[in-house]
Order: sequence, then C-alpha cells, then structure tokens
Amino acid sequence: MFYVDTQCIDCDVCRDTAPNNFTRNDEGGYSYVYKQPENDEEMEQCLEAMDACPVEAIGNDGAE
Repeated sequence: MFYVDTQCIDCDVCRDTAPNNFTRNDEGGYSYVYKQPENDEEMEQCLEAMDACPVEAIGNDGAE
C-alpha cells in the first residue's frame, strides 16, 4: 500500500503524476493517497510519483 508521510511539502508532483491516486488536503497543505492503484497503469504512475518525490515522502509498504 502506498502512503505519504509527514515530510510532504505539497509540491504537486504526486498529484500531477498519479492524479487518480493522490489528492490534496487543502487545510493541512499536504498530499495523501486517496485510492490505492487498481491496475498496472495506476501502479506505474504511483511508482513514478514515489521516485519523483523531492523529499521521499511517498512510500510503499508492499501490502495490497
């Protein structure tokens, strides 16, 4: 399962890369996973977002 930790700086990278899976908490000013990937394309996008995150705030614990 993908997650976003407290290091998030709300840079938009994950939301731009995987818009079907990441969204923004407007009040808190951070992104979070609102839906785990459901197909190969979404999984690829989430992995790309995890690699692109400038503060390494996105993780994947491997659980489904």
